[in-house]
Amino acid sequence: MAQWIVPGLNVMTLKNKVPPPLVTLIFGGLIYYSTALLPSINFKWQELLALLLLIVALSVIASAVATFRRLQTTVNPLQPKSASALATSGVFKYSRNPMYLGMLFVLIALSVYTGALASVLLVPGFIAYISIMQIEPEEQAMSELFGGEFTDYCHRVRRWL
Repeated sequence: MAQWIVPGLNVMTLKNKVPPPLVTLIFGGLIYYSTALLPSINFKWQELLALLLLIVALSVIASAVATFRRLQTTVNPLQPKSASALATSGVFKYSRNPMYLGMLFVLIALSVYTGALASVLLVPGFIAYISIMQIEPEEQAMSELFGGEFTDYCHRVRRWL
């Protein structure tokens, strides 16, 4: 991959370097502050729906962290090669990346809460960024660490949901 956005900056040097919670916070800030610049929508039960989505998001993240803790493997997304076990149980039966799925649901909850129409672009932007800059390097590391076991897991379980 060649240059990306900033002249002289190589995308490969950024892969797996920015903590995903920070990426989520940045996208969340963009969603939140976009309502001051762009239109937003309001509807009945908006806040309740946002709260329910946030509860789902935090539950998925907590469940994924609990699985990593139970397996005594790293939760650090910046050091995927230090994983000592392949998580395939719990929420990992349904998503190879439940923590990122949870972060996505946090952004969707914020989008619903604020009614930000810019979310139509920002949420897919988050998915693309996390997929390319975080998940792909992690999957490469998991493939190197766990070989066929990881390949079989990838065939059984989707990347997001």
